[in-house]
Amino acid sequence: MRVVIVGAGAAGQQLARRLCAERHDVIMIDQSAAPLAEIESQVDVMTIVGPGSSPQTLQQAEIGKANLLVAVTSKDEVNILACLLAHAAGTPHKVARISNTDYINESGPFDLRTLGIDLVVSQKEECAHDLFNVLRLPGTIEVVDVLAERAVVVGIKVDMDSPMAMASLSQFPRSDLINQIRFIALQRGQDLSIPRGDTQFMFGDDVYMVGDPDAISKFLHWAYPEQRDFRRIVIAGGGDLGFHLATLLESVPAETVILEPDPERAEYCADRLGNALILKVDPLDPATLDEVGITSDTAFVAATDDDENNIICCLLAEKRGASFTAAQVTKAGYAPIINSLSLLDRAVNPYTSMINAISRFIRGTHIEAAATLYSLPGELIEVTLPADSPWVNRSVEDVGALKGGIIAAVLREDAVISATGDLVLQAKDRLILFALPKAANHILRKLRSRS
Repeated sequence: MRVVIVGAGAAGQQLARRLCAERHDVIMIDQSAAPLAEIESQVDVMTIVGPGSSPQTLQQAEIGKANLLVAVTSKDEVNILACLLAHAAGTPHKVARISNTDYINESGPFDLRTLGIDLVVSQKEECAHDLFNVLRLPGTIEVVDVLAERAVVVGIKVDMDSPMAMASLSQFPRSDLINQIRFIALQRGQDLSIPRGDTQFMFGDDVYMVGDPDAISKFLHWAYPEQRDFRRIVIAGGGDLGFHLATLLESVPAETVILEPDPERAEYCADRLGNALILKVDPLDPATLDEVGITSDTAFVAATDDDENNIICCLLAEKRGASFTAAQVTKAGYAPIINSLSLLDRAVNPYTSMINAISRFIRGTHIEAAATLYSLPGELIEVTLPADSPWVNRSVEDVGALKGGIIAAVLREDAVISATGDLVLQAKDRLILFALPKAANHILRKLRSRS
């Protein structure tokens, strides 16, 4: 597939690396030569210096031959205009990164989708949804919706007292629980593996599983009997990310508190949020956290636009007893440091959230969704099983062990089915696959090829 990316910032570069890894032809456009030179030194892309909203620049990129244009600059108007010009040139698919909610929520004749833009994506809204998923299932390190939200992928850390560490999977003490879910990945230090029957979990392991929400919830209550829902969620920063997260939290019983030092922004949040408590205070002031009352049933989310301040806020909240801390961290170099030192329970990157949303859109006809996980290498793939696939009418066990991957769950009609060995796959089943790094394309070829 030929893809034109307008904007070579952090989001554009991350998307280019992923598309190049999948062997797509990528052309990148940016007004500045420096970021283009940076990405050119990393992956095989064609680069063009110039404004992405210029007809001449798009013609130089041969936009009429492109299958997809993705505009991810920091300016909404540039992204919109680039998509409209691509639409006029006959480009089949157009994606625009949009920050202004006036564009996102507009309907009727001004809906961007009616103007030819196939996907409008907001990185802060996508990131807020990722955080909301984790907050609604306490004890998890990551939660991703799959199969049209009928199933979830959940990551947890095995603690010292967890009954999970008692036996191998083939001798698990609660077979009734694990028969309803599927373990897909085990991260032990730097080693990543796919759990098999002889796998035994150990203290400190990060374990990922897939199942319908009820089955996952029952398993988590067994694995973490002392874990309770958060009674209070404190958000440092009432900017776009903090505001979107608070909007989602309106539907949960926990008390939501926003700490926002800017009076105008605090008033904006107060006018639009019905249940949240808005405090005009500095979240970095230790006295603020003492006043808020951080306790063991408190989750703390740092959502300002300053990575360093977010990390410090979380450390202060954890010192005061917060049971869960999460921070927006946009600098890619910080993530491995945070993970290796266990500074936070969760670091979120809005760019990754947005790239996941774009990947779900561009994966292809049969591949309906894809996502990467924040703290786990590899990829989740959601795919509809074609009628001519060699996997049709074969059991999961008969399909055999996938090199670098696993079939995790199946959606058949409206039922989510755990992909146990005796499950017979049928045409039009929707599968969730987990693939280790660089294994996704190999697994998809195996799914389709009869040779």
